[in-house]
Amino acid sequence: MDLKVGDKVALKIVRQTEIGFTVLIDEVYEGMLYKNELYKRIQEGDTLVGYIKKIRDDQKIDVSLQPVGFKRAIVSNEIKILNALKQNEGFLPLHDKSNPYDIKYQLEMSKKSFKSAIGGLFKQKLITIDSDGIRLVQFD
Repeated sequence: MDLKVGDKVALKIVRQTEIGFTVLIDEVYEGMLYKNELYKRIQEGDTLVGYIKKIRDDQKIDVSLQPVGFKRAIVSNEIKILNALKQNEGFLPLHDKSNPYDIKYQLEMSKKSFKSAIGGLFKQKLITIDSDGIRLVQFD
């Protein structure tokens, strides 16, 4: 097997199971995408970009739609939030007290990931966090 943890791969959603979705990785390997790690709706037949999360001792492969690794995921989420802010005139009606489902379906990330990312953006003085949402400090 020429895959390693962290590799970016092409995924084809094959079938839904009780625990998630069976996927075809790079049209060669079979893997599992767990439903508790999904932050957007997918269905059988979809093709997506994914990442190798774990290769188990039994050679079964777990995949994720987010980059593997804490730092990479935070940077990726920060970029996603900044892009969403730019597309929405510098404001998003989301903050650390927002409903996890609102965050999940607007930004395709967990509330925990969102809070980590906005904390990083706030420390970098790129956003302000208000009672009604987050704002870009400077919006052109």
